[in-house]
Amino acid sequence: MSSLNTQIETLTIGTRGSPLALWQANHCADILRAAHGLTQAQIKIKVLKTTGDAIKGHLSEFGGKGLFTRELEEALLDGRIDLAVHSMKDVPTVGHPDLMIAAILPREDPRDAFICAQGTGARNIDTLPKGAVVGTASIRRRAQLACLRPDLKFCLLRGNVGTRLGKLSAGACEATLLAYAGLKRLEQAHVITDIIPAETMLPAPAQGAVGIEIRRGHALARKLVAAADHIPSRLAITAERAFLRALDGSCRTPVAALGRLSGERLNFRGEVLSKDGGLKFETKGHLDVSGAKFGADQDALLQQAHNFGMGLGETVRAEIGDRILWDEDR
Repeated sequence: MSSLNTQIETLTIGTRGSPLALWQANHCADILRAAHGLTQAQIKIKVLKTTGDAIKGHLSEFGGKGLFTRELEEALLDGRIDLAVHSMKDVPTVGHPDLMIAAILPREDPRDAFICAQGTGARNIDTLPKGAVVGTASIRRRAQLACLRPDLKFCLLRGNVGTRLGKLSAGACEATLLAYAGLKRLEQAHVITDIIPAETMLPAPAQGAVGIEIRRGHALARKLVAAADHIPSRLAITAERAFLRALDGSCRTPVAALGRLSGERLNFRGEVLSKDGGLKFETKGHLDVSGAKFGADQDALLQQAHNFGMGLGETVRAEIGDRILWDEDR
């Protein structure tokens, strides 16, 4: 048990108010309590509404990534909260200089889940009826599906997990896709019709990962959350986010990436698509970490992962040239 518990009166965790965000914040609190022997009263959870929670249209029309983190970061900077818990796929790759992602929790399964409405007779992407309507707010999923099934049609489907499932049941579309990780965490995996292999549909960078953000100068918070940092997950997420950063990735450009640590090797796949799915550029590589230690060499190792992801992203961007319009008009 940590001796840090005597230094803490109250630790405030900031989060969005969706069921999934609250699960993530409470999970983070449980990890910190167990690691440091903190009491229930020593950790409080503060719910903040973000700009992204109020938006009804495409996120890209309102600024893309950052819409689900901005208010949490403002609360961190002015001291209303000590930690912010985020779904890492919502976090911009370039953050505020006074803030830092201090820990990545053990990553959940990053794959996408396919959910088909009752009565369609379909069980997966291949068996969807010709011309079926798929509801999604993700341009990555839309582009990947259009690449796999050019006959499909799409409609905008936004909201939290419960809202999207409700719209599917109400007939807004014939199928949708959600992150498998979120459905598992909310004990909603029973609604899944098919779990899509990453080889078929590469997930979004950092999908399934939860991060803890702190003020850079908050030394006690940094020591506390170090106990929650899962280095294999952090290594993969670092490479994926660097790949995204090299491509100027936002909600306007379909980018997918997945890093997986296997023994002493980080295996990586990434892809960029045109919005209509007509063009796809893929890359893969591996980073040898056999000489590194997940202790004293941790910062150097993470820098290697960052450089590795950036290098792959820059190579892909050079290959694409002007064949994809980056951040083009919607």
